[in-house]
Amino acid sequence: MNYDLIVIGSGPGGYVAAIRASQLGLKVGVVEKAELGGICLNWGCIPTKALMKSAQVFDYMKHAAEYGINLSGDVKPDFEAIVKRSRSVADGMSKGIQFLFKKNKIEHIAGYGKVKPGKIVEVTDMDGKVTEYSAGHIILATGARSRELPNLKQDGKKIIGYREAMVLPYLPESMVVVGSGAIGSEFAYFYNTMGTKVTLVEFMPNVVPVEDEEVSKQLERSFKKSGMKVMTSSTVESVEVSGDKCKVTIQTKKGQEVVEADIVLSAVGIATNLENLGIEETGIQVEKGKVVVDEFYRTNVEGVYAIGDIVHGPALAHVASHEGIICVEKIAGKHVDPLDYGNIPGCTYTHPEIASVGMTEKAAREAGYDVKIGKFPFSASGKASAAGNKEGFVKVVFDAKYGEWLGAHLIGDNVTEMIAEVVVARKLETTGEEIIKAVHPHPTMSEAIMEAVAAAYDEVIHI
Repeated sequence: MNYDLIVIGSGPGGYVAAIRASQLGLKVGVVEKAELGGICLNWGCIPTKALMKSAQVFDYMKHAAEYGINLSGDVKPDFEAIVKRSRSVADGMSKGIQFLFKKNKIEHIAGYGKVKPGKIVEVTDMDGKVTEYSAGHIILATGARSRELPNLKQDGKKIIGYREAMVLPYLPESMVVVGSGAIGSEFAYFYNTMGTKVTLVEFMPNVVPVEDEEVSKQLERSFKKSGMKVMTSSTVESVEVSGDKCKVTIQTKKGQEVVEADIVLSAVGIATNLENLGIEETGIQVEKGKVVVDEFYRTNVEGVYAIGDIVHGPALAHVASHEGIICVEKIAGKHVDPLDYGNIPGCTYTHPEIASVGMTEKAAREAGYDVKIGKFPFSASGKASAAGNKEGFVKVVFDAKYGEWLGAHLIGDNVTEMIAEVVVARKLETTGEEIIKAVHPHPTMSEAIMEAVAAAYDEVIHI
């Protein structure tokens, strides 16, 4: 039962770390109590994008006449079929991980893993049988779950988290979504598009509060235009469940307001999965609910590492994957550089989409930079006009003194597919002049990046 590496958790951090370790010649076992692929593939990133796609198709069909296409009769969503398609996509991805494990000779150890002193992993299977495995190295990659607030306890039926929101047995007539981060905003968009009367409640002054303020304001306008009720600088004080309805008491700047809804979706963040993991028994250091690690994800206990949502840093699938690769390459003795957390892209798959990387304008100014700001609206984009959706813009932030590309903030159709250009450019320390002179294809949405950079340097052509 000896392994070079045992990974506890098979999410985008764990399974990627396992595959890379196998490529580097290590004998690898992965402990997973549920489906391979973790939350991201089964209950997060992938199935939610399937839901978003169904919403997008439905929205296009509702506006087909604007594209010169006449559809006879009412277009209605088959909610059960939409959910079924989403689950099918998730199942396919999980089977893909099974194939990759087999291809890379990685053993799936089914059960609940716990670290013990002496580089031992204790696994309890579904029948309660306990088996101990030894490993030269152990990576903790157990991820996170929906966070519960004391005044917003989830019952899984009327007050739900993101997991239940993906598999509701019916389309609710009304819903209150608490929290407007990526998860809350995406579900608010999905259900609103499906026909549910959605109220989005956000504690901060702006929706998607981590984004640039101009992006946040644009998304709020788009949401309101689509018929959604948006309440910022507001908190949910209590939820009273009575029969089929929830009475939600919301504290706003103007006083208390009671909103009635069929479902309340709590999307107020995540809580790390550290319980019953052997943290206390092995003496692994934890700070503010996160495992403390160094730049190569080593804990204070020799041979034990941690990656993903359970360590400090952005709780994003692509971050966990890169952390896992860096971790195992360091274990294998390769020369590796620490991850640059200042160049991590973030994406929100609402309509319009949001994508960003680096500093917001406000953060850059607060950090003391003299900034150059460039902005290009999609209303001036030929591709956006042809596609029929001109909402949004590209905004770039440069250091005026040295020309460093400090950040980029995009909102509009397909911008999640465009942000990688900025990430690579910043990684390569590309100058604004080089972006302007790099030929971008026409007509494309990506031209807007070049135009926004040109606007920052007073060279923009199309506005």
